[in-house]
Amino acid sequence: MKNRVLNQSQTTITILGSGTCVPSLQRSSCSVLAEIDSQKLLFDCGTGTMRRLLETGTKIFDISFIFFSHFHPDHTGELVPFLFATKYPDENQRQFPLTIVAGTNFSRFYKGLKAVYSHWIELAPGLLNIFELNNQSYDKSKFDGFYIESLPVEHRPESIAYRVTDSKGKSFVYSGDTDYSENLVTLSKNADLLICEAAFPDALKVEGHLTPSLAGEIASRANVGRLVLTHFYPECEAVDIAKECRKTYKGRLTLGYDLMKIKL
Repeated sequence: MKNRVLNQSQTTITILGSGTCVPSLQRSSCSVLAEIDSQKLLFDCGTGTMRRLLETGTKIFDISFIFFSHFHPDHTGELVPFLFATKYPDENQRQFPLTIVAGTNFSRFYKGLKAVYSHWIELAPGLLNIFELNNQSYDKSKFDGFYIESLPVEHRPESIAYRVTDSKGKSFVYSGDTDYSENLVTLSKNADLLICEAAFPDALKVEGHLTPSLAGEIASRANVGRLVLTHFYPECEAVDIAKECRKTYKGRLTLGYDLMKIKL
């Protein structure tokens, strides 16, 4: 797939939402902004994403791609408002196509949204592209300035994790929601950065989600350069998440928070 030709610069990652479906004044629902060259990529689009984007100085019209890890509301909940707001006619309206990338059956998911919202979430011809990745095995897609690799992970049938490599060879992985996953270890191998969910403390393990020590084990086995934990439910606030992760991971560790910025 082709997009705009751009100049090389440093890749920057911003955690827009480090929380969950649980309302919080400190943590918005899941979303990550990646700025690669002058392109802006969004990974998931939970509630609060557009406000956080504005806090980074980014308009919705600046986003080239939205990559969805799966279809749960805390990851997709602001897609409808995002598309609706994109239709607002002003001098800053979209000048280039928005591409949505997701796993199997996203087209059916979007069709269901259109059945509810009709033309209110339909963009002008040529301004919205939908690209479904192979959700059963490894997939690699080349774009101008970066490429995307993906593998299915252990959460929902459509769940995928993404690895992004920029034109300088720097790479980061976004896990989305997952239980312990050999595919995530494979996809994260020697990545510069792993942004990984650690939804609940070790003592409160929930099926379909990681704990800090399990996320640390994945990061250790994959030999990642830096691990950033995110997607914290309120139960995480009452324990020492870093200490739990240190049971299995000795590398560079950061606990994510909203608007945290990382340079690769």
